[in-house]
Amino acid sequence: MFEGFSDETIDFLWDLRFNNERPWFNAHKETYQRTLWEPFRALAGEVYDAFTAAHPKELLNLRVSRIYRDARRLFGRGPYKDHLWFSISLDPHEMDGRPVFWFELNPERYLFGLGAYSPHPELMERFRQELDGRPRSFVTLANRLARQERFTLGGEEYARKKGEARPPLDAWYNRRNIDIFCSREPDALLKSPALKDEVLEGFEFLYPYYSYFSRLADRI
Repeated sequence: MFEGFSDETIDFLWDLRFNNERPWFNAHKETYQRTLWEPFRALAGEVYDAFTAAHPKELLNLRVSRIYRDARRLFGRGPYKDHLWFSISLDPHEMDGRPVFWFELNPERYLFGLGAYSPHPELMERFRQELDGRPRSFVTLANRLARQERFTLGGEEYARKKGEARPPLDAWYNRRNIDIFCSREPDALLKSPALKDEVLEGFEFLYPYYSYFSRLADRI
């Protein structure tokens, strides 16, 4: 059962960032298991179980990252990540631009949200066509995001604009990818079992955006 993270969790992540080597990690592996891996895995599993129970028709899968870096992609970095993340998506191994729910914990902050990363150009082109031809179908969602304070719209923008759109669609129109995220510094909520409910509530808020971009992806 997820009971929250602790100050020791964050201390471990900071220490790992500055001692990213196998002898140090092996000497602190019990701390890693107890303060980071076990509660993180519990949070991921409980969020996944509750969210999929609420949406049984969605064929969603859970993926939890490992702390070990791929030895082929170290590029001068240490063998361990200084963060963990989990994702809930249709295919946990294909980040092809379909929307994915995610949560990340690193030394500075914790984040969660919905992203469409490295999408096929056809997906974003279809999105712009929808904004051009049927803007009302997304205006409600754009206004819904603008009226709240938990989530922020992010994602890379094209260097050369693809076109223009009127508010509130202008903030979305020239995105190369989409990321709707909440970012917070470590706080009391991070150390509480209530974090699970906060993440679930956030995912429920984001579900209409997941449905919208999933429908676009299905039509490509």
